[in-house]
Amino acid sequence: MMDGTRGPIRYPFPDPPGPDTAIEIAEGVLWLRLPLPMALDHVNVYALDDGAGWTVVDTGIASRRSRALWQALMAGPLNGKPVTRVIVTHHHPDHVGLAGWFQSEHGAELWTSRVAWLFARMLQLDEQDRPAPETLAHWRGAGMDPALYAERAVQRPFNFADTVAPMPLGFRDMAEGDVIRAGGRDWDVRLGDGHARDHVTLWSQDCNLVIGGDQLLPSISPNLGVYATEPLNDPVAAWLSSCTRLAAHAREDHLVLPGHKLPFTGLPTRLVQLIDNHHGALDRLIAHIDRPRTACDCFPALYRREIGPAEYVLALVEAVGHLNHLFLTGRARRWQREDGAWLFQRAEGPGA
Repeated sequence: MMDGTRGPIRYPFPDPPGPDTAIEIAEGVLWLRLPLPMALDHVNVYALDDGAGWTVVDTGIASRRSRALWQALMAGPLNGKPVTRVIVTHHHPDHVGLAGWFQSEHGAELWTSRVAWLFARMLQLDEQDRPAPETLAHWRGAGMDPALYAERAVQRPFNFADTVAPMPLGFRDMAEGDVIRAGGRDWDVRLGDGHARDHVTLWSQDCNLVIGGDQLLPSISPNLGVYATEPLNDPVAAWLSSCTRLAAHAREDHLVLPGHKLPFTGLPTRLVQLIDNHHGALDRLIAHIDRPRTACDCFPALYRREIGPAEYVLALVEAVGHLNHLFLTGRARRWQREDGAWLFQRAEGPGA
């Protein structure tokens, strides 16, 4: 509870599993880890023992290496029993990447939120050789570095199809307030927002386990980005609201199984940190836009470190997210330059 008596964050399992091994977190609950080809070089997945088969929570990306690792995991730690169900916490490729493969090659059933399934399937089918005109306009609107813009505009962009296997029709919808049975336990379904719309989290009714995906991470904060699909979206408001809502259910003894990093306890403290992190960013940002700035002009205030080409677009979309929040809550005004870039400046007057 958010009552001022919060304890520290602790890590009961300090060493992660190897790529073809598993750690038993609790009876019938295994922690697995798959590699990612990026700075955040891993994703955690979990296997819940349902007796005749396994429920797997999240899958890693679709790649030859990931499929080979899964074959080794199923033959080894999963004892040759089939994966009969895949639960996907949200639509991002490192979590949904092999869901379709488990469906088509292993006969598994897919469970996730409706929004997650629709977004994942839409984006997997939407393959592009060059950035869409709307994406280019979004980058210009954020004030993207001209040299980087010229380079990216003629390159093949990242496509979901690069790391997400084809997804057949058919899934089971998971909605707020549902209760599911997996791993010998009943789990309450609670949906988060901000990082991904209708992000599934699972809270055991029978023990202290919480499966948090990217909604509940211990030492990093997930990206709150705005893309061309919803250019005036406010993921910051959604994030703050969902963290506050989930905090009402958080207990000190909860053992959170996150999508990245290490399982942890101290969830009430962590939720306060996740909220405060973005309030701090907003405070720095409102001070920085004392004169007109584009989203990319705000990198120094938001990130306080050098942003390189590899992380530039992620930084851009999160900067837009925070500026959209200030604009939509009346703390900033905006107008468009002749080159298409949006300029934001702190609003003056009561409530600004």
